[in-house]
Amino acid sequence: MQLSYWELKNWFTNIDYTIVGSGIVGLHCALNLRERFPESKILILEKGILPQGASTKNAGFACFGSLSEIIDDLKTHSEEEVIQLIEKRWNGLQLLRKNLGDSVIDFKPYGGYELFLKEDESTYNECLQKLPFINEIIKPLFKTDVFAKEVDRFDFKNIQEYLIFNPFEGQIDTGNMMHALLKKAISENIMILNHANVSSFSDKNSSVEIVVNDYSFETKKLLFATNGFASQLTNNAVKPARAQVLITEPIPNLDIKGTFHLDKGYYYFRNIDNRILLGGGRNLDFEGETTTDLSQTEKIQNKLEALLKNVILPNQDFQIAHRWSGIMGVGSHKKPIVSQLSENVYCGVRLGGMGVAIGSLVGKELAELI
Repeated sequence: MQLSYWELKNWFTNIDYTIVGSGIVGLHCALNLRERFPESKILILEKGILPQGASTKNAGFACFGSLSEIIDDLKTHSEEEVIQLIEKRWNGLQLLRKNLGDSVIDFKPYGGYELFLKEDESTYNECLQKLPFINEIIKPLFKTDVFAKEVDRFDFKNIQEYLIFNPFEGQIDTGNMMHALLKKAISENIMILNHANVSSFSDKNSSVEIVVNDYSFETKKLLFATNGFASQLTNNAVKPARAQVLITEPIPNLDIKGTFHLDKGYYYFRNIDNRILLGGGRNLDFEGETTTDLSQTEKIQNKLEALLKNVILPNQDFQIAHRWSGIMGVGSHKKPIVSQLSENVYCGVRLGGMGVAIGSLVGKELAELI
């Protein structure tokens, strides 16, 4: 396809900053660059009709890790690293709320709960045993205890006696959040091109040549905010992790309110518009779910439906309204990768399933590399 003179002149000439990916990180990065460089020309390239990874597909949890996830992280990270991760997630959530406003993102401080299946005795006991210790190490961040035992009042079935409650957790409307961010970017004169697939790039020291679809152009700086799609870019330090989700039809008199975690965070559910949104299950097939393919599998969808029927809504008729998938970026370490790759190329990736919490901060840090 040949671009016209006008297209070349207005969209692809004298570009200062090109960002790949129009999700939470990419948009926050662009907005931070605009604040610092009011006169610059900023372009965002997005390969989907909407952000392709997880920004418009996630469950909308405003969380920083369930008790079992934190205990699990302490097995592979130092205590200091885990505290830093929690602090970053917490600060990131406050930044997101401050930037967009609670009413815009429909932030609801219902609190978060972790429940444990009957057969998950060992994780349950470990969590009860380590709860005081975890509260102790994160107390300096929250000035009070975070986790507490609570009796189940939601009529769940086949679970252990106590839930673990976290009053600092909340939920947001993911669609509202991304809509607001996109609107903000456009109002700040940031150009966004969809269906723009970057096939290659080369850093020429004074600028970067980018090939998009079948045309090329130059930009002074190139910033990648492609998270789960960044494995090539980072020599496999980031791997894609598909998250499959389903949502029910509206349920009359639904009494479940909050964000809920199950099986070390591999399953998660919440209320939204009198429905239950439930996702997860990649631990049933780690290899199969290490993919950027946005389809669903029978194995995982059947497990999600079984959880609804046997645990979450055991006394309720429900219908599945819709199913979808999103792509997260994970790796051996939970810490995001925000780094300079060459003279004029940068990346902010590997959000480890915590994009809502840390996406705004990672976008800001990515912009600050320049």
